[in-house]
Amino acid sequence: MSNARITVLADDTVSARSALGEHGLSYFIDVGGHRTLFDTGQGLVLAENARALGVDLGAVEAIALSHGHYDHTGGLPIALAAARGPVAIHLHPDALQPKYNGTRAIGMPPAAREALAGPNVRLVESREPGVVVPGLFRTGEIPRPHPEEALAELFHLDPDGRAVDPLLDDQSLYFDTPEGVVVLLGCAHAGVIHILERVRALTDGRPLRAVLGGMHLGRANDARLRWVIERLREFRPRLLAPMHCTGPRAAAALWTAFPEACRPGGAGAVFDF
Repeated sequence: MSNARITVLADDTVSARSALGEHGLSYFIDVGGHRTLFDTGQGLVLAENARALGVDLGAVEAIALSHGHYDHTGGLPIALAAARGPVAIHLHPDALQPKYNGTRAIGMPPAAREALAGPNVRLVESREPGVVVPGLFRTGEIPRPHPEEALAELFHLDPDGRAVDPLLDDQSLYFDTPEGVVVLLGCAHAGVIHILERVRALTDGRPLRAVLGGMHLGRANDARLRWVIERLREFRPRLLAPMHCTGPRAAAALWTAFPEACRPGGAGAVFDF
């Protein structure tokens, strides 16, 4: 495949002096000259960081959404307003559902929903794996066989907390390199190991090169952390970059377990493959 570059446009921390942080996540991905956004953060820093980091949002031809939470979809109006051509937006149908944390709405903001109806938008709603742009793929809905990776934090589909949101919309992206597969996580609500097993199945057992992104382990107890780390060892990742919702305790555990593989993420971080 061609060279690939990932630039982190939004994250909870920063790694470049010119970048700003927010609670959210967004990657600008250039694979073989095809430019994609994976998530858009809240939208508070997307445009500013793109300018500061020399990223051309106008060149984006596809946007993939990991799931329907505000901190991954809020920047959609900014990204679509900047685009100079048509944009395909890849999402799981459940990303459009109402979503709540307690009584607080945390789903896709109204302005983002309105932007999806724009004239330059082509919606690609699917639960299945698929191609985002040539060389870059989405996992689709993730099978979840391991009870160890059951949802550690419950979200709901209503403000009264009657309907649990199983977050089936959680999906990741991946691409192949000569050294193995690179996996990009949004929040990994489906479970990091579940996602990596899905990617391994989709790539006929290709080795794992790197895992970048949010791992949603902030509320994981010691037993779950140990289980994730031991299972992760089986994949032998050469690069790990825990970001966003991974949680400081889990990030510290990962850095301790994989000191040679871990690398800081943060807005402004650039990863070349």
